[in-house]
Amino acid sequence: MSDAAALPGQPRGVVTTGPASTRAYNVLAPNPSAMTLDGTNTWIVAEPDADLAVVIDPGPLDEGHLRAVIAAAEKLGKRVGLTLLTHGHPDHSEGAVRFAELTGTKVRALDPALRLGDEGLGAGDVITTGGLELRVVPTPGHTSDSLSFHLQADRAVLTGDTVLGRGTTIVAHPDGRLGEYLDSLRRLRSLTVDDGVHTVLPGHGPVLEDAQGAVEFYLAHRANRLAQIETAVEAGHRTAPEVVEHVYANVDRSLWPAAELSVRAQLDYLRERGLI
Repeated sequence: MSDAAALPGQPRGVVTTGPASTRAYNVLAPNPSAMTLDGTNTWIVAEPDADLAVVIDPGPLDEGHLRAVIAAAEKLGKRVGLTLLTHGHPDHSEGAVRFAELTGTKVRALDPALRLGDEGLGAGDVITTGGLELRVVPTPGHTSDSLSFHLQADRAVLTGDTVLGRGTTIVAHPDGRLGEYLDSLRRLRSLTVDDGVHTVLPGHGPVLEDAQGAVEFYLAHRANRLAQIETAVEAGHRTAPEVVEHVYANVDRSLWPAAELSVRAQLDYLRERGLI
């Protein structure tokens, strides 16, 4: 068994620009960081024999990247017919307006402030551009406007930041809420159990070959963190910074500000349920 196969979700390894499934092609944005991992994955999704493609998360406002996405679509014999957003964080959405100018497309998102055009996105919506079938799956928690897209024909789900290709995501308090996030993970688990989804096409990091394993790992990770935070509070660490310093002592300090967002969300969750 390779090291990658032993990791949660069985990541493919190196993140590159190129095909990820029959209908999904990744263009990696040049914005790597501790928070974005290798960079933002911008997804071109299309039926193999169609001349129209859907682009999910154009990424940062980087002219070179946006034009690279268009060039990649053209190389595949496609024209971009629609732009979708998984959520509004700038590393996914900042380039959307410029990308829409370059492609002449509408931008659909859950948040009305991010849309260009009259149509939004909601639970149960089905995108059919170029004969494609993408089902909208509401997955709030990382942010209140987070969505995933079920690509049934490839037995895949595009998860934005709800499930990453490496590590775990934050619950971006106060907009993100842990209770909603746990419900979203359970919703994704249902896709793996009931709908045969086996591949995660994430917003950052490598493709995951074991979608159910990845989601189960996320759920277990959250349960363990909640238990750690309860223990920390019982030991007298009452504020979010105190809890972070105690629970995340072995984590790179550069990640502590992000960890504090998740800790605040977890403290709210525990207080709302009378557990602390």
